[in-house]
Amino acid sequence: MRKGSRRARLMAALCSVWLAGAAPVQTAVNDARLRAADRNAEWIAAGRTYSEQRYSPLARVNPQSIGQLGLAWYGDLDTERGQEATPIVVDGVLYVTTAWSMVKAFDARTGEKLWDYDPKVDKAVGQIACCDVVNRGVAAWNGRIYLGALDGRLIALDAKTGREAWSVQTTDAAKPYTITGVPRIIRGKVIIGNGGAEYDARGFVTAYDAESGKQLWRFYTVPGDPAKGFETPELRKAAATWKGQWWALGGGGTVWDGMAYDTESGLLYIGVGNGTPWNQKFRSPGGGDNLFLSSIVALDPDTGRYRWHYQTTPGETWDYTATQPLMVATVPVAGRLRRVVMQAPKNGFFYVLDARSGKLLSADKFAPVDWADRVDLKTGRPVERAAARYDLTGKPVIVSPGPLGAHNWHPWSYSPRTGLVYLPVTENNAGYDNMAELVVNARAYNTGVNAASAMSLYNQPGAPPRGPVKSYLQAWDPSARKEAWRADNGVYGASGTLATAGDLVFSGNHAGELAAYDARTGRKLWSHFTQAKIVAAPMTYEIGGEQYVAVLAGARGLPGDQVRTSPASANNSRLLVYKLGGATGLPTAEFRTNGASTTQRTLNPPLLTGTNEQVIDGQASYARLCSGCHGAGAVADKSIPDLRYSTSLNNLPAWNAIVVDGARAEKGMASFKSLLAPGESETIWHYVVSQANKDKAAGRS
Repeated sequence: MRKGSRRARLMAALCSVWLAGAAPVQTAVNDARLRAADRNAEWIAAGRTYSEQRYSPLARVNPQSIGQLGLAWYGDLDTERGQEATPIVVDGVLYVTTAWSMVKAFDARTGEKLWDYDPKVDKAVGQIACCDVVNRGVAAWNGRIYLGALDGRLIALDAKTGREAWSVQTTDAAKPYTITGVPRIIRGKVIIGNGGAEYDARGFVTAYDAESGKQLWRFYTVPGDPAKGFETPELRKAAATWKGQWWALGGGGTVWDGMAYDTESGLLYIGVGNGTPWNQKFRSPGGGDNLFLSSIVALDPDTGRYRWHYQTTPGETWDYTATQPLMVATVPVAGRLRRVVMQAPKNGFFYVLDARSGKLLSADKFAPVDWADRVDLKTGRPVERAAARYDLTGKPVIVSPGPLGAHNWHPWSYSPRTGLVYLPVTENNAGYDNMAELVVNARAYNTGVNAASAMSLYNQPGAPPRGPVKSYLQAWDPSARKEAWRADNGVYGASGTLATAGDLVFSGNHAGELAAYDARTGRKLWSHFTQAKIVAAPMTYEIGGEQYVAVLAGARGLPGDQVRTSPASANNSRLLVYKLGGATGLPTAEFRTNGASTTQRTLNPPLLTGTNEQVIDGQASYARLCSGCHGAGAVADKSIPDLRYSTSLNNLPAWNAIVVDGARAEKGMASFKSLLAPGESETIWHYVVSQANKDKAAGRS
């Protein structure tokens, strides 16, 4: 065996685990082992168990010992985009994904890196990744690690070496599909969905054979072109809930995140996303429920056949996805125990459904909601506020929540000890109005929504604060159907949660902390400054009788006045692992390039030479093509280049070389030539120059 080889390092890691007092190396991950995770402390799947409760029976770290929790080790990550993954630990090895779909394996006890894998995703794919080039984790099965890559590939890796075993393209590579979600594996079937409903997509979820990569079944979430026939009887029925030529842009309904499997009912639950376009006026003129958009759908995981569905937002027109995390649990409902599936999706209602039949048991607002007054438990349908349907009234309106949702992808958790669900809540709103017409662009958002024309509503008396309002960690009692407690984040932004038998809830925040709360009261008991924002969910595992808590840190920007301290990433992206008695410190010195600060900047724009018309046109183009990455109003965070500070702002040819010719394509800034009309790059430049000069004059940064 070659000294220092991947296999040698991994075998050494396994031996160190054994010698440290852990159990001997177990058999490969299989169905029996995943089922057993409900009864032991293993964290061998992103949601820990099939039920996706993200609850650990470990309790060595508890309210009495939490003060001793310290950093055991950390690993710098070599990507500086959002880090959303939850690690898994299999036989002493920690596996985690980072932005750009890269996978890393570490000795879970010492932090030694064992191997890493880069699928070499074409950086141009980042152009069609609606919400950053993120990835939420891997799955393990029979000696392999499974990854859904941003470019639509499903990849199987050898768990010992990181070498590729097989790879299949799960999507039409000519379409703007992406994968950011975690594969789920049930009885040897790797199940994966995808995203892309902001562009041109027809949603589906697919199962592949774990050993060979052969496709086993596929379930489409929306009907296709009737002239081509329907894949299932259910899709034929669903087609009656659509109008017009919905199939022209696919209809949407992508399955990009939430799934759960119930070992009792034998059902797989998937969460279905928004419509393409968002605005139902263009997607399905004349209305209709548009099944199975914004629905929880139960499938037979062996065949992919439909069993039941519940639609959270019929005829959705606000980007109210039902792709948020799903969870299976046994909870008291109306005085008796019921096996239920739960979800708190974007639309602001907390749903409890019977896991076997899909019957709605409860639906209650867990955050400020004004698009609907309530959900009628007899019909299962929301009682909508008429004015919220801008697509029908033809009038702009402010709606709560906005497209960010009251709860988005960020993982939640449930403690059977407290009976509470712990979820990150964001209060926000947005303006909606109809576009005059839908102009389709294959690689840009096709929402059909004109948010700009609704902005003036924020200036009217009694209008809500614009956009993000506040965020907090909420403990929700699904039996009592109400909030038990909340802990404000202080800084706006959501982060995933972890619940443990130590009666603790762990969650990060955008102030740059990992914090622990009393699971019963919400009292903050401990925190550690991480030098980075946290959006991912923590997890916990045990080796040699020691409990570890791990979390991925790194998001858009840096918290407060924090400077870059990582040599590998501008946003201090790291894997952080804690244990009782941990005494490792993070670096404090600012990382500099050639002696220059990478975080301190000065606005130095050229004089504005564009006309008012050019600036206005550039503002609209910037909002459509650039704001998703570079920030609204040309104000970006510290992890994505802020164009107001770009050196190319003083050199229009250099600007066009980047925007039009793709001079920085290898760094993730692909050419936008195919999306731009002649001269449009210049109008965007004039707009950014205008914003930079305004902010310089006002002393803003």
